[in-house]
Amino acid sequence: MDLKLKIHNSLSKKKELFTPINPGFVGLYVCGPTVYGEPHLGHARPYITFDVLYRYLDHMGLKVRYVRNITDVGHLEDELAGTGEDKIAKKARLEKLEPMEVVQTYTNSFHDKMDMLNNKRPSIEPRASGHIIEQIEMVKQIIANGLAYEVNGSVYFDVMKYHEDHNYGELSGRILEDLIAGAGEERRTLEGQKEKRNSVDFALWKNASPEHIMRWPSPWGIGFPGWHLECSVMSAKYLGETFDIHGGGMDLLFPHHECEIAQAKGATGKNPVNYWMHNNMITINGKKMGKSLGNFITLSEFFSGDHKSLEQAYSPMTIRFFILQAHYRSTVDFSNEALQAAEKGYNRMVNAKNTLNKLVHPGNEKAGNENAEAAILALCERCFDHLNDDINTAQVLAELFEVSSKANAYQNKQADIAELSLSTFDKMRKIFNLMFTDILGIRDESTADQGGEKLDGVMNLVIDIRKSAREKKDWDTSDKIRDSLNELEINIKDGKEGTTWN
Repeated sequence: MDLKLKIHNSLSKKKELFTPINPGFVGLYVCGPTVYGEPHLGHARPYITFDVLYRYLDHMGLKVRYVRNITDVGHLEDELAGTGEDKIAKKARLEKLEPMEVVQTYTNSFHDKMDMLNNKRPSIEPRASGHIIEQIEMVKQIIANGLAYEVNGSVYFDVMKYHEDHNYGELSGRILEDLIAGAGEERRTLEGQKEKRNSVDFALWKNASPEHIMRWPSPWGIGFPGWHLECSVMSAKYLGETFDIHGGGMDLLFPHHECEIAQAKGATGKNPVNYWMHNNMITINGKKMGKSLGNFITLSEFFSGDHKSLEQAYSPMTIRFFILQAHYRSTVDFSNEALQAAEKGYNRMVNAKNTLNKLVHPGNEKAGNENAEAAILALCERCFDHLNDDINTAQVLAELFEVSSKANAYQNKQADIAELSLSTFDKMRKIFNLMFTDILGIRDESTADQGGEKLDGVMNLVIDIRKSAREKKDWDTSDKIRDSLNELEINIKDGKEGTTWN
């Protein structure tokens, strides 16, 4: 298989031709959500980004195992220092719930919103709490390799020892000496900092205090796993000690992904990932949108319009379109104006798609217009070239806008249209179906949301007209309506209780 896909590798800092470890197969891991609150716009971006990658790899004929985890334990409030209360345990304490009630509630909500955004479900969705045994085993291996130490029931990764033979900071570009200097003495006064050999060391396993809700037995006492450890264990279990692609948001590059590399090498001595991909942030007034900053807008609020910062409600496909209009490595700043522009662009493209679909007449066997067919094939090539260039959805949409701007012109030039063969229009339609729906994952929401209601009204009108014709014994009109509907794969059935259709 001749693959042309180039990926910007965050590890090498350059675009590289993608070559799977095992020809025909791809292992893809994406860091999933910590489920302690409603998903927001910041969550939408990585999962839409990697949904497109997943779809495109699948479209190229590759068998993809897409693993995306659920973090349901170990994610502490201070991510950098690895201190503070577990986010899920804190939510459970405040709401007087069991932690797994919190997890289930927000996992369900996350799935619902991702479905609405038309993201495909991953192949495997493991939970951190379901892999405690494997995490303990990896900690044992890192200790055995001399790269971790135990203090008071907690186990810490020895970054300085690791750095003697490896480069801690190879992914993020951080300089270890600067990290140590930047930590300062004030960090050592925080909970757990005094027991570390160095302030940059991070927890593989944390001792649990008696009041800590989520806790498991281990060789070092009752405790819980470190946040970084979870992804190293789950990715290795389902994709192997070295796999193809690891994705996530830019905010995870350090310390989370940097620590993943260190842990994996500390346990196996192998480089865990060949291609690291990071999407950039959604910002609001120039600042990252996120729960920790309190400036987020949930996806439910976007869909309902029920937020003080929103001027209106925005549909899931408008949100998806908004995100795909920018390259995944560029920053996207939220504003009502930007979303309204995305809504107009989305509607314009849907209308163009519907216009082009209407121009496809089954049975048209006229000779094709070679110039038009060549132009359509060239458009196909350009769209795939953009996708092969680091999944550049912004340029794909720009190409499709070019088509949409010509849709009405095609419609108004009947002489030209008459010369376009059905096969040519099938190619045009294929571009929209593959790029617009199958790969970019953008549904025609105008028909999805309103089409059913409108079709019901139209069918009721058609059935009434047919009923009137039958009462007048106008069998030709009655049969013509029935036969025409059958050609559209709409079946009507006359019964004692009236006429029904499906």
